[in-house]
Amino acid sequence: MEHAQFNHDLLNFLDSSPTPWHAVSTMQARLEQAGFTALDEKDEWSLEPGQGYYVIRNGSSIVAFRTGQGDVVGKGIRMVGAHTDSPCLKVKPNPELRRKGFFQVGVEVYGGVLLNPWFDRDLSLAGRVTLLDGSGAVKDTLVDFRKPVAFIPSLAIHLDREANSNRTVNAQTDLPPVLMQVPDSDTTSFASLLERQIASETGIDVRKVLGYELSFYDAQGAAFVGLREEFIASARLDNLLSCYIGLQALLDSSGEEPALLVCNDHEEVGSMSAEGAQGPFLSTVLDRWCGVGRSRAIARSMMISADNAHGIHPNFADRHDENHGPLINQGPVIKVNHNQRYASNSRSAGVYRHISDELGLPYQTFVVRSDMGCGSTIGPLTAGNLGVTTLDIGVPQLGMHSIREMTGAEDGYTLYRVLQEFMQRPQVF
Repeated sequence: MEHAQFNHDLLNFLDSSPTPWHAVSTMQARLEQAGFTALDEKDEWSLEPGQGYYVIRNGSSIVAFRTGQGDVVGKGIRMVGAHTDSPCLKVKPNPELRRKGFFQVGVEVYGGVLLNPWFDRDLSLAGRVTLLDGSGAVKDTLVDFRKPVAFIPSLAIHLDREANSNRTVNAQTDLPPVLMQVPDSDTTSFASLLERQIASETGIDVRKVLGYELSFYDAQGAAFVGLREEFIASARLDNLLSCYIGLQALLDSSGEEPALLVCNDHEEVGSMSAEGAQGPFLSTVLDRWCGVGRSRAIARSMMISADNAHGIHPNFADRHDENHGPLINQGPVIKVNHNQRYASNSRSAGVYRHISDELGLPYQTFVVRSDMGCGSTIGPLTAGNLGVTTLDIGVPQLGMHSIREMTGAEDGYTLYRVLQEFMQRPQVF
C-alpha cells in the first residue's frame, strides 16, 4: 500500500470505528474481503496451511492469523498486538435526567479520560445494544447515530471567574450531556429513543431493549491538519491507529510465515476480562492452532505490542527525559522500562532495529523520566501470560486520552512497513 493511500484509508477506518464493536466489525469486513475465514469458538476447527482465519470474542476483541506454509511449531509465530478501546464517556443503565426542561443522560467515565476537552464539542452516540426482537429472539445489534446528538456545555466564565486558573471537573455532576428539551410532563425513556434509532438503522422490530454498552464520541471526523498537512487529528488514535497498522501489515504480508494480529478490548481499564489481554482469549486460540507443540512454537515466536507513545510536547518539553523525547514524524518509538511496565528487552528491540535498518526507516526510543510514573500496555500482560519475547513500540502522538488526539502523517506508515516485513520474515528467533 502506498503512503497516501494508507493515510486516507486510515481516516476512513477511524471514522467507521467509533466504538470497539464497530472497530471489530470494520476489521471483520476487511478480513472477509481479503478471503479470511471466520472461526467460531464453539465449533471444531480444521486449519489448513496457507490460509487466513479470524475469531471474535464479545464482538469487541479479535484475533486474525495466517497459518503460513509449513509447520507452525517449527517456524514460530510473528505476532502483533493492539487494543480496540479508548477512554470515553459511557451511558449509565438508568440514565434519564430531567432538569429545567433539558433531557440529559448520566455517564460513567471509562478509563483515564482527559475530561476538559469533552466540553463544548458536538457529540454523537454509538455502541452495542442487546434486544428482544419481534420474533421473541434475543440478539445484539450495533447502533451509531452518526450525527451530533448531544453537547456538554461549559459553565460561562462570568459565573466562574477562576475557570482559567482553578476549575476542576466533577465526573458525577458536570458531565451529563444535553440531548434535547422536553416539557415537564415528558416521560420519554432512553430505551425508547434507542428503539427508534435501531429501527431506523437496521429495520429490526424491537420489542424491548434488554441492555446496552454505548459511548459518546466526537462527531468531528478524522482529518489532516497543519499548513503542510503533516499531522493527523482524530478521536481514538490511541489505539485504533495501531489496530489499523497491524491489520494492514497482516493483510499485505506474503502469507508464507505464520503471523497473527490480536486486538483486545478493555486495555484502558486494566485488561482483566474474558476478552482482555489478561484473559484467556489469545491463549486459547494458540492452543487450538499449535496443539501440544504450543510451548515450542512460543519459544520461536515474538510479539510486538503496538500502542501509541508520548511524543514530546513543544510547550512541555521538560516532561521528558532529555535524551528520550520522541519527535512526531521522526519514526516509531521503542518503549523501554526496566521495571517491566513495558516488555521490551535488548533482543526484541534489536530485532525491530535490525529490520528498520534494512528498510532504511527511522525509529526512536522512549524512557520515562526517573521521577515520574510510567504507563503500561498489553505487552507485559501478554509476555507474562504466554512466555513470549515481546517488544513495546508505538507511534508518537500528542493529546493522549483527549477526545481528539494528534499524530504525524509519516510515522504510522513507517511502522506499517516494518510490521509487514516482520510478519513475513522467515526467521525471527
